[in-house]
Amino acid sequence: MTLLTLEKATVTYDGNAVLRDVTLSIEQGERIALVGKSGAGKSTLLNLLYQQQRRRSALVPQDLGLVRVLSVFHNVFIGRLNGHSTWYNIANLIRPFNAEVEAIRQILAQLVLEDKLFAAVDQLSGGQQQRTAVARALYHEGDIFIGDEPVSNVDEHQSRVVLESINEKHETVILAMHDVELAIGYTDRIIGLEGGQIVFDQPSSSIKAADLEHLYKNGG
Repeated sequence: MTLLTLEKATVTYDGNAVLRDVTLSIEQGERIALVGKSGAGKSTLLNLLYQQQRRRSALVPQDLGLVRVLSVFHNVFIGRLNGHSTWYNIANLIRPFNAEVEAIRQILAQLVLEDKLFAAVDQLSGGQQQRTAVARALYHEGDIFIGDEPVSNVDEHQSRVVLESINEKHETVILAMHDVELAIGYTDRIIGLEGGQIVFDQPSSSIKAADLEHLYKNGG
């Protein structure tokens, strides 16, 4: 079943085309990596896709969108505010309910972040903050996961743990990624962008990292 579609989509900022005539179709159950150097249009494309299925999508934006003065627990709980009444959310934010603490603790344990459950986000490293944003998306329970470089600040071992957790929890996954080896290993379709256009779209099983080197020439 087709889940997301774009037909000759063009996005312009300050008179400059960030995406140009992008046509794309994504089927339910696909795991996709968008690759290409910085400025190629990956983030803009992710945003267009997210806007089509906001209700069903768990999002990790590039800026993470964390409330730095709140704890890891509270930031993760924010991922499911729409699933509860206002009074429940307020009460839980003031004095967390045991059931919510345990549910979030289990997600953090998967991401090797359990010991930071009630630590303030502004006390965390960049990688720990990134995993907090991923935990929030996992807690959200949307069946589509959309992530903008969700493991860019995490070491290789932890990156694999995070990507495995994402794939285990979500049927459809769309990630902007810079590490092409991880992209090939954890997705089944690679879409390459250059200059705001799709220039590469193939199954991950049919390519090697060297096949994508041309996307990163001249920096990125």
